[in-house]
Amino acid sequence: MSEKQGAPEHQSTGTLIADLDSDTARTGNGAGHSARRDSLPAIPPVPSDLSDPVLSENALTVLRRRYLAKDENGDVKETPREMFWRVAHTIARADLNYNAELDLTAEASRYYELMASLDFIPNSPTMMNAGRSLGQLAACFVLPVEDSMDGIFNAVKNAALVHKSGGGTGFSFSRLRPKSSMVNSTAGTASGPVSFMSVFNAATETIKQGGTRRGANMGILRVDHPDIREFITCKADMVSVTNFNISVAVTDKFMEALEAGGKYDLIAPHTGQVVRQDDARDIFDIIAQNAWKNGDPGLVFLDEINRREPTPHIGLVEATNPCGEQPLLPYESCNLGSLNLVNMMTEERKVDWEHLRRTVRMSVRFLDNIIDMNRYPIPEIKRMTHANRRIGLGLMGFADILFAMRIPYNSDDAITLGREVMEFIRKEARRMSDELAVERGPFPNWEGSIFDHPTRNATVTTIAPTGTISMIADTSGGVEPNFALVYVKRVMDDDRLLYINHWFEEAAIGGGFYSRELMEKLAAGAHLPDLTEMPEEARRVFVTAHEITPEWHVRMQAAFQEFCENAVSKTINFPNSASVDDVKRAYLMAWRLKCKGITIYRDGSRGTQVMNVGSSLASRGEGEAEIAAAPAPVVHYLKPRVRPPITHGYTESIRTGEGTLFVTINEDEHGLCEVFASIGKSGGNAASQSEAIGRLISLALRAGVDPHEIVSQLKGISGPNPIWQEGELIRSTPDAIGRAIERYLERRDKKQAELPLPEMPQRPTETPTLQSEQPQITFANGFEVKEICPDCQSPVVYEEGCLVCRHCGYSKCE
Repeated sequence: MSEKQGAPEHQSTGTLIADLDSDTARTGNGAGHSARRDSLPAIPPVPSDLSDPVLSENALTVLRRRYLAKDENGDVKETPREMFWRVAHTIARADLNYNAELDLTAEASRYYELMASLDFIPNSPTMMNAGRSLGQLAACFVLPVEDSMDGIFNAVKNAALVHKSGGGTGFSFSRLRPKSSMVNSTAGTASGPVSFMSVFNAATETIKQGGTRRGANMGILRVDHPDIREFITCKADMVSVTNFNISVAVTDKFMEALEAGGKYDLIAPHTGQVVRQDDARDIFDIIAQNAWKNGDPGLVFLDEINRREPTPHIGLVEATNPCGEQPLLPYESCNLGSLNLVNMMTEERKVDWEHLRRTVRMSVRFLDNIIDMNRYPIPEIKRMTHANRRIGLGLMGFADILFAMRIPYNSDDAITLGREVMEFIRKEARRMSDELAVERGPFPNWEGSIFDHPTRNATVTTIAPTGTISMIADTSGGVEPNFALVYVKRVMDDDRLLYINHWFEEAAIGGGFYSRELMEKLAAGAHLPDLTEMPEEARRVFVTAHEITPEWHVRMQAAFQEFCENAVSKTINFPNSASVDDVKRAYLMAWRLKCKGITIYRDGSRGTQVMNVGSSLASRGEGEAEIAAAPAPVVHYLKPRVRPPITHGYTESIRTGEGTLFVTINEDEHGLCEVFASIGKSGGNAASQSEAIGRLISLALRAGVDPHEIVSQLKGISGPNPIWQEGELIRSTPDAIGRAIERYLERRDKKQAELPLPEMPQRPTETPTLQSEQPQITFANGFEVKEICPDCQSPVVYEEGCLVCRHCGYSKCE
């Protein structure tokens, strides 16, 4: 009986790692490893006959900011040409393991042309670290968190080492015993998974301060863990565990209980015993409400992942990397890279299948070499990675080739093309992996795997985030639709330029409908159906993320998942006006279409909000498509709505270090409208401060500020006299007011959650559809609601499961 077959259904098994010495682990077939990573020679000069990469100004900005080597003063000392050669020469040295007579310069030149042509770009750690002292080339890691103090803090230490090396980490906290469980060694009680997540969060915050890449985490908890309610809401305040994306690992049993309207078992992981039951629809409501509120949590369909796991004899997958596209076993890592589909088109705007075939084959060899040349943060990761040799070849530019071919993203033709492209990439990548097995040997855990013949890599395909590497390639990210046709970019001295999508600009000029006025409207957030000056066909083809219904987003993800051996990084975009029921329908649709997970984002629901009017084009020559500096934005101020004569709410008393605080919270027909706070004697300092806070909160509420944002600003403010009340630390009067508002919102949300679940039909024989309306960008007082980049203050977008700035290259997850 395999370890997987013998494990209790509710628990993940331990992971068996092949007993490999370092040389066997590197090669997979016992061959010697002459090119050891810790003895790399200096990189020779770039051969003069290699062509220079052709890069846009935006690409050069990203490279200078994040990838090119710098001297001790922080000045760039490397050209893009030298960077690509540094990476190519380092990766080519792995080929010497299998052919000692290889012409290293010639092989490195092939890898150089692969990247410099922008046909393929590896993940960021490879670009940054290959041929340099750090030498850590992988992006994705999963670390186990065992149910003991030693296990927990060992995971914290290992995560710090991974983050320091430039990687992101995923954790399942499902093995940790629930809150208030008995701890035998101390006769105390456990604090539960969520409390320990804050320890990981703090370690990440410390490590990321000086890094080129920001530390990112994925926290996962099984839906049948007794602490699941606390986990689902752990990011609701927008200030806790900020270095984590979180996902609920849902099971088929849970989804079936959901459809039946019944209950399901909650199981203590340390005993395997059912401790109680919970209502599946209630839990589903809470998940959807929180995701609607700020995008967290996502869902991971754990049973679907493990049904397709290639090495079930080694263990069960418990977690994914930070953006969810890479399910991994404990201590496993994966290196990723993406093909540029724009370069895979013929002059007739058809897929150049032969060019794509050659590029796929070369890219698979490149990614397999990374495994040999990598310097791993800890020995356990090195052993597990070499035992499975998991790689993830993906793509970018899909939305742009749809524009080029005049195919709307939200069409059956686009779904068909996506499926055909991904099927071809997987087929050719798997063939190349089979050939490498003959040349180099299969991955050591091959025997007992799902494969009926030797193959080099346990997995070969992943649709990963391409936030910054797609900027280098100057194309759209991953399989996401374009987020805008025209956008504003900040440049030196805070000037602002309008950037126009190349394919749209080409169509507009060729079709005779290009005008500066049209570009201004699009930059200001105009909705395509309203632009009657554009031909109907152009409005149909050049749809962007917010003109595409969630249904089409989910269908596109499912089309690529069908032929993706790992998973797909994609955000299901919702308009600001979407309802919680819309989110529920998307979740159900993703499960029924056999996606491995789902991440949703409702426009404007997270982060710093700014009102952005867009910009106008300065005068240029008639008919020119050039862009020019735009004038400064006009500032408009929000005016609060009038307080109605009748409101309803309640008053709560809270004991604080300054005395008993009374907080009154009232609503009108539009929502929360006022807060009164009083403490101490009239005229005293505490009384005046609490009254002032209440007045300002009331003003903000009636001006339309999200009350959850107010809570996030107030909670956690420290004062001179903190006090414990009913097990909760009240740090100050503002902290107490914030907590009172939060409790009010939770009670209101719970009451709303008691409404009936939307109709859930049986598993369909045809593709299901969502009932939400066509998405529209939300405006407030004529200004588009956007979120801003913390680095350059430009608008950012949520795509590929992460927050990305398409202007400077900032990415929360890369």
